[in-house]
Amino acid sequence: MAITNNIRRLRFEHGEMTQQALADRIGVTRQTVNAIEANKYSPSLETAFRIAGVFAVALEEVFQHHPSSEPR
Repeated sequence: MAITNNIRRLRFEHGEMTQQALADRIGVTRQTVNAIEANKYSPSLETAFRIAGVFAVALEEVFQHHPSSEPR
């Protein structure tokens, strides 16, 4: 299962917010934001909702789920 995100785009659309500024607002490190943004780490549900809250958008606008095809 693949989960992608639009964090980079959303940061740009919100005054070119830095990863550090987003990290400070959601209570994680800049490295964590970088890993989430690069799809190397999936955030907790709480962190995902915090990210969506910072940008005042629905969770689905930040994160997208792309199910892989599973053998039958």
